[in-house]
Amino acid sequence: MDFERDRSAGYLVNLAARLLARHLEARLRQHGLALGAFPALLLLWERDGLTQKELVELLGIEQPTMAATLARMERDGLITRHRDETDARVQRIRLTERAKALRDPAVREAAAVNAHALSDVGESEREQFLQTLNRIIAALGP
Repeated sequence: MDFERDRSAGYLVNLAARLLARHLEARLRQHGLALGAFPALLLLWERDGLTQKELVELLGIEQPTMAATLARMERDGLITRHRDETDARVQRIRLTERAKALRDPAVREAAAVNAHALSDVGESEREQFLQTLNRIIAALGP
């Protein structure tokens, strides 16, 4: 059986994700942000004060990877960690003012990359594409 890269959903989605990441990384770097921090920041911009465990679950990544990402984010002045007010065993991840100020520029950069990637795709095709991706993610997700 032959394998056709240009007919493989996995291969094409992986290639597209790597290309999107490369473009976004270049744009985020201009703002002093690392690509690895961006998914966690997106969640924290929506709901500041999540725990490391919640971030791991929501992002679907391994705990050691999240721990390393948070350590870099703390080093870069994007987050602080605070003990939970009701359970001292739990640490809440809080955004710094620097991270809060980077929200709009970073989201604009992500939107620009998405717009560029989809610039040759019509509106109805774009909607169909996003719906299909969401169904694929739901089928493969936990």
